[in-house]
Amino acid sequence: MGVSSEGFFSFHSFQYFSRMQALCRVARRLYSTQPPERAASALPKLAAAARDASAPMAVRERRERKRAYLKPPADSDLTPSEYSGYRRALAKGELMDRQGRDMTEAQWLDALNERRTRLRGLKVTDNHGEKELQVVGQRIYLPNIIFRMVRNHTPTGKPYNPYEATFRVPMSVTKTDVRSYLSAVYGVKTTYIRTANYFSPLYRRYNGAKATRSYRTYKRAIVGLVDPFYYPEAMEDMTAEDRKKRMEWLNEKFALDALKRWRRHELVRTSLSGSKNWRFTGHLRRDKILKAVARSRSRMLREVEDVKEELADKRAKGIPIFSDTKRGSKWREALLAN
Repeated sequence: MGVSSEGFFSFHSFQYFSRMQALCRVARRLYSTQPPERAASALPKLAAAARDASAPMAVRERRERKRAYLKPPADSDLTPSEYSGYRRALAKGELMDRQGRDMTEAQWLDALNERRTRLRGLKVTDNHGEKELQVVGQRIYLPNIIFRMVRNHTPTGKPYNPYEATFRVPMSVTKTDVRSYLSAVYGVKTTYIRTANYFSPLYRRYNGAKATRSYRTYKRAIVGLVDPFYYPEAMEDMTAEDRKKRMEWLNEKFALDALKRWRRHELVRTSLSGSKNWRFTGHLRRDKILKAVARSRSRMLREVEDVKEELADKRAKGIPIFSDTKRGSKWREALLAN
């Protein structure tokens, strides 16, 4: 079957024209200055504002040093780094679909957040047009790691950030583990995770050797939240009535006062375990001990004065005084001592 020279030329001309059109489209994108129309992002405005406000100082200083044309517009949800990445991908033509349309900032940010919030051990599969999550990792039903939630560090005069949570986690836990743990166990959606390692200082032992304390070594994880979480109000920020109610509830549920008394008793018992005739009086502080000694001494002096008056009355009336009993000998010794 033969092909005419005209048909051969027409086919090659169409192929050459298609290639040139693709090259021109990429070339035009290299010089593009206007991004596509913006749309609403899936990340809430307050969560995005909390994310930007909680950025480290070094990151904020680096953003301020950027030139004006590299900074995102005021109504953009992208950070300066994300905006630079979006503009770079837009100029290279990596955001164009099959219809020749570019992704908007909101679509690109949603895709980026979806990639950031992917869970460890899960894989998205296509089951006849429906997306399903398939577990490809090892299932852990009873994780042996402890996440301790603490109050956020809030400077004086600054409002508390409800779109941020702070945890103390083991040193071996990664950011992906934190995201997977919070999502699988509590169903918490996260926007960002920042971690910092804290190491225990060196302490000198009794033999002169230096060592660390394991409970002073931990990792702090600051997690950005999509939905706000309000930490219970601090005791010092409450009114007197609310503080009293909180203490009554804590004592009812956890018996804090009884636990405090038991700790004090055990502390004194272990420190004075070798002494005889020891009993716990409930006083541990030095000022309270001195006050108790002063009260006991004043009570004894009052009793001595009462006995002296009693003896003087008996002598005046001519009543004989007997001192052969234990009580009489005790008061006699007290009188001689004074």
